[in-house]
Amino acid sequence: MKNLSILGSTGSIGTNALAVVAQFPDQFKVQALTAKHNISKLSQQIKAHQPRMAAVYDGAAAGALKKMLPDSMPIQIVYGQSGYQQAAEFDRSDMVLTAMVGAAGLMPTMQAIAAGKDIALANKETLVMAGDLVMQLARSKKVNIIPVDSEHSAIYQCLLGQKRSEVDKLLITASGGPFVDRPANQLSQVKPADALKHPNWDMGPKISIDSATLMNKGLEVIEAMHLFQIPMDQIQVVVHPQSIIHSMVAFQDGSILAQLGIPDMKTAIAYALSFPERLPLGQPLPDFAGLGHFSFREADTQKFSCLRLAMASGRSGGTMPAVLNAANEITVGAFLSSQVRFDRIPIIIEAIMSQHHHQHKPSLSDILAADQWARQATQELIEQQ
Repeated sequence: MKNLSILGSTGSIGTNALAVVAQFPDQFKVQALTAKHNISKLSQQIKAHQPRMAAVYDGAAAGALKKMLPDSMPIQIVYGQSGYQQAAEFDRSDMVLTAMVGAAGLMPTMQAIAAGKDIALANKETLVMAGDLVMQLARSKKVNIIPVDSEHSAIYQCLLGQKRSEVDKLLITASGGPFVDRPANQLSQVKPADALKHPNWDMGPKISIDSATLMNKGLEVIEAMHLFQIPMDQIQVVVHPQSIIHSMVAFQDGSILAQLGIPDMKTAIAYALSFPERLPLGQPLPDFAGLGHFSFREADTQKFSCLRLAMASGRSGGTMPAVLNAANEITVGAFLSSQVRFDRIPIIIEAIMSQHHHQHKPSLSDILAADQWARQATQELIEQQ
């Protein structure tokens, strides 16, 4: 029996993780759940899974949640940053699934690692912002970090039993998003509802927009660089619209290993939670005959400038990826509320990156300060337009 804390349980990853838990009740026990504002959904999850702890954003949310639960339910409700920390460090849990969205996942993930918990990592921003510090802490605490993103899960699986010294390249696949075939001069007309319609994956709003701009793929490249300890120049993005090949590893003898499966996050989630075992999920195999063929193309970094900016920030290292991520989070939020056009997203991010005084070997406090500066600077730039 593996005891779990799920940080961000009401989002897409958290919801799918709880579906896996429900399918294998003899394998997993949920000990702690966290959410931000979706108290109604969280209360339903608590009733279904009976955790010992729940953490929410603030005192008002905690009070509202308490009223939704039976008085007799033995659960501790906490809130705020200290509440998220308590859930991350909860002594009844063996593994923490970090599925919070954005930079908010960094500190709880680091706190879970410091407490010696194995990590099922779905929050890529943790490694984007502070990859060197996070991986150093994980090594010192002898903590396993098992990726949940389908691309990184694929690479993780392909590398098992292989010598890292024999790896030539990581090939990260991308669907290309909903606008892979739309001309660049038409991107200014994209509305939030259009960008939220991912052709293959069912994801939350922020990640869906990142997939439409290909920023998500850029963040995944940075994450892979830290997670697998491989230089940026040995990572390549390949557009694969069918989303059946989740990623590949090329070796120095010319061999390539790939991991395939239908585009359903439960597969990668279950693999991370049950590692080193595989669970009988009952997932259907891809309809190879129906697909007929796989297609590939080069990622267009001119049309999708966010991918270019992300890879540039990864090469710069230091505080630059944190600035990129913060500027992206604020700008995506502004796009979703129709404050900025879709084609302006990379322009605003690049402007903020150009203003940043880069620190090459930052402390955690330096990274957090850069994150806050970028958020404020991005908001001010948006308001001036």
